[in-house]
Formats: sequence, structure tokens, C-alpha cells
Amino acid sequence: MGKDGFLTPKAIANRIKSKGLLKLKFYCQVCEKQCRDENGFKCHVNSESHQRQILLVAENPGRFMTNYSDEFKKDFLAILSRAHGTKRVFANSVYQEYISDRQHIHMNATKWNSLSEFVKHLGREGICHVDETERGWYITWIDNSPKALAKQAAIQKMDRVQRDEEEREQQLLNEQIERAKKEAEERGNASEQQATELKRDEGEKSKIKLNMSLKPMAKPTAPISSKPGGNKMRMMMKSGGTSGGGIKKPDPPRHLSIGKPRSLK
Repeated sequence: MGKDGFLTPKAIANRIKSKGLLKLKFYCQVCEKQCRDENGFKCHVNSESHQRQILLVAENPGRFMTNYSDEFKKDFLAILSRAHGTKRVFANSVYQEYISDRQHIHMNATKWNSLSEFVKHLGREGICHVDETERGWYITWIDNSPKALAKQAAIQKMDRVQRDEEEREQQLLNEQIERAKKEAEERGNASEQQATELKRDEGEKSKIKLNMSLKPMAKPTAPISSKPGGNKMRMMMKSGGTSGGGIKKPDPPRHLSIGKPRSLK
């Protein structure tokens, strides 16, 4: 294995460094090349490939800057809308998510010098709601897609219909109240009577009649015997006994005559 092989400690360290974010001032946007230090960036600037790219940019610098700005804006808004939606979010957090991609367009290649200017531009264009706090700028993406606009229009229509129904109900209620007031006033005028004082002649006495009569109490009825034959006996007593008209007395007991005892022979 050679000294500058793929698995040497130096090669491994260089690959680890290349995965992370390096200083922005050592990045060439025209060549899309990131240098790790000032010496490497100086060597790249003096290289032949970089000089050819600079000649192409010098022919029409405005077009290159416009393309870089549009691409930066497009990618930034894509992350904002996809990851955060219409939520209020810290602008610097979205920018950190954007620059985590090594192939992104750097801000020093666009027409905006800082993130604050870019956020203000989004607010002026009506793309986002922006507000400044002590911590920094906060942005809220405005969804202007046809689907979102149709949904918003449907919600507004429902609110308008509900508001119209409430207004009609309130109007009907007011009409009923006015009608009830008019009817009460007409009824009061028709049956209105003036109150008069109670007048009484001298020496006249007031009389009060009280009904003190009491109703006689009903006589208690004889209890019905529960013994068998009780009803029959009661009927016989009411009718006067047997068919002869009275109760038949029992015959007196007959005395038996006892003769003299016979003599024994």
C-alpha cells in the first residue's frame, strides 16, 4: 500500500472533513468547489479551470446572479413549505436546514447580502408573513396553491352562510318582539280600567255570612258475619221467624212416669 493510499490516516481525515460544513469564504460558487483553508482557495483561484469559468461569468454577470438568486429562493421556500407548512418558525432555523445540503446555492452568490434582507424581500412579495423580535426574524409561509385557495374560499362561504342565517334569525326574533309589544299595548288599552276608592255611608255595617251548618253523620252499618249461616239467621230475624209469623218456641220437656217396682216372687 502506498503512502497516499485510500485507507491512510490522512485520506480518512480528509474525507471526514469534506463531509462537514466548511468556511463560506473558501467556497467558489462558479466552480461549485469547497476549499478547506485559505491556501487551498488561493490555489483554486489561480487555476486554469477557474479562470475559464470567470470569463464566462464576466460576459453576463446579471444572468448568473439572477439564476443563483431564483434557485436559492426556490430551494429555501421548498424546505419551508414542506417541513413547516403554514406554522410560524424562526428564519435562521430554516436557513440551517437549507445549508445542510452541500450542493446548495450560497447566499454570497445571490443579490441578498444577508438573511434579514432575504426575509424582508419575502415579506414585500407577499410570500410570507414576517415579524421581527428580539431573537430575530420569524416567518410564516402563505399557501397560495389552488387547492388551498379553494379550501379557504369554501370556509369563507360557510362562514358567510352561517352569518346570514344568524342575521335572519335575529331579525325574525326582533319582529316577534315588536309584534308582541304592539299586541300587549292594544290589549292594555282595550281592558284598561280606572281604580276607584271604596266609599261607605255613615253608620253602615259590613256583614259577612258564614255557612255553619254541618251535615249529619251517616249511621254505621252492622258488620256482616263471616260465620256460615249468619246471613240466613239475619234474614229469619228480619222476616219474623218461620212462615207462621214468629219464632217457634221449643216444646217443653215431657216427664217420664215411672211405675212401682214389681214384687219379686
